[in-house]
Amino acid sequence: MTTTADELREEVRRRYAESARAVVEGSGGCGCGSGSCCADGESDATKFGEALYDAEQRGELPQTAALASLGCGNPTAVAELREGETVLDLGSGGGIDVILSARRVGVTGTAYGLDMTDEMLALAQQNAAEVGVSNVHFLKGVIEQIPLPANSVDVVISNCVINLSTDKPTVLMEIARVLKPGGRIGISDVVAEDRLSPDERAERGSFVGCIAGALSKSEYEAGLDAAGFDGISVEFTHQVADGMHGAIVKAVKTTKPEKRGLPVIEPVAKAGCC
Repeated sequence: MTTTADELREEVRRRYAESARAVVEGSGGCGCGSGSCCADGESDATKFGEALYDAEQRGELPQTAALASLGCGNPTAVAELREGETVLDLGSGGGIDVILSARRVGVTGTAYGLDMTDEMLALAQQNAAEVGVSNVHFLKGVIEQIPLPANSVDVVISNCVINLSTDKPTVLMEIARVLKPGGRIGISDVVAEDRLSPDERAERGSFVGCIAGALSKSEYEAGLDAAGFDGISVEFTHQVADGMHGAIVKAVKTTKPEKRGLPVIEPVAKAGCC
């Protein structure tokens, strides 16, 4: 079945809205790696979600923020955030990474969270208020059109969200646009081994399960290079399916931007399993 980009985005939005409601109601979550709800195959709690944060970090958070964590890594652990910086979390969900980032950049810094799901934004605002962080701002929007000015952010983080976009070259260009020259990214994402074709990725899991839409390692590197990044690193951390891995993606926006052609990145989109 052919699924349009708009239909895939709506499927993602619906799944994450369901997850936010489930957390509030105390009935669990539904996102990347959540078994029958979204992913194909058995869920493994050690590959997605709150288990990827250490006990000290989880202790800084409301329980609902930890439960709403649906990512494949811990971008705050690799972003090397510093006092006074401005950080943007793409697909901020229940706010776990925004809250942790706000604590690290301190009162002189700012942490933004961007999400397209009303239910997740409401949950994130509730969680931030509960822990009393005041240097956070949650924005509604899509990661292909970031509602922030150019050259306004020091660091962009994201946790298992870019693979859910149907227009990844635009996402990478938008990240470069909002970053200051010399700004950096610290992203956790699902990334495929280069040996897997888009069809083979789609065979391993659904789009909303964070598998079918994943880029390969070389595609990620080429996309970041085309968007104007240097110092690009895509490092696998743990396997989430055959030939598919949680990965840490790092890069720095070049201070001398050049015109670089965008590669065509069009992984096969497989509709949700439910």
